[in-house]
Amino acid sequence: MAFDQDTVRRTAHLARIALPQTEIPAVAEQLERIMGLVEELRAIDTMGVLTMAHPLDLDQPLRPDTVGNHDQRELLMASAPAAEHGLFLVPKVIE
Repeated sequence: MAFDQDTVRRTAHLARIALPQTEIPAVAEQLERIMGLVEELRAIDTMGVLTMAHPLDLDQPLRPDTVGNHDQRELLMASAPAAEHGLFLVPKVIE
């Protein structure tokens, strides 16, 4: 798949990536190589291959459920940079 400069520029704009004009040819080449690898993967016959969630067949050891006092609010609030009325205060990040 060929990536021309307009396609790279548009893709960078959509991805909100500041891409200097001097880097567009190199990025186009990298994208072409990536798409070449994707095409190689598509060419592999995977019919009959079982899906797997993880490449290693390992069991996840779980701890036993135990009844206990897990109320550690005061301890956690003491380590918070800012807290009020038992709640964490966080800086506003969206205007």
